[in-house]
Amino acid sequence: MIVDDEPIVGERLKASLERAGFRVDAFVSSRDALNNMEQVAYDILVTDLKMKDPDGLEVLRMARRKRPDIQAVVITGFATKQLASDAFAAGAVHFLAKPFKISHLIELLKTLTVPHKGA
Repeated sequence: MIVDDEPIVGERLKASLERAGFRVDAFVSSRDALNNMEQVAYDILVTDLKMKDPDGLEVLRMARRKRPDIQAVVITGFATKQLASDAFAAGAVHFLAKPFKISHLIELLKTLTVPHKGA
């Protein structure tokens, strides 16, 4: 699952991750993403931090409550040591500052789980 309120970010990440073998749902609304988590058990969450209600940290906290074993990667254009610390405290396993290379994210995600092949 990708949650980023910038549609172009979600679209690019989704396309790249699908080419790499991952099955991906992308959301521009954090509220829609959280509602979808009620029906789908995601293995990995990639979430932006700076979003409207709820923000990425709250998405991360709620995702971890629903699925404690979810692997979460936080991405942000506003990287600070404090935000990174907050993200790790909320359960993130990685923190990436934008802009980042999509190839780096793909390699990072492959260390978390084996990509699903096929539809």
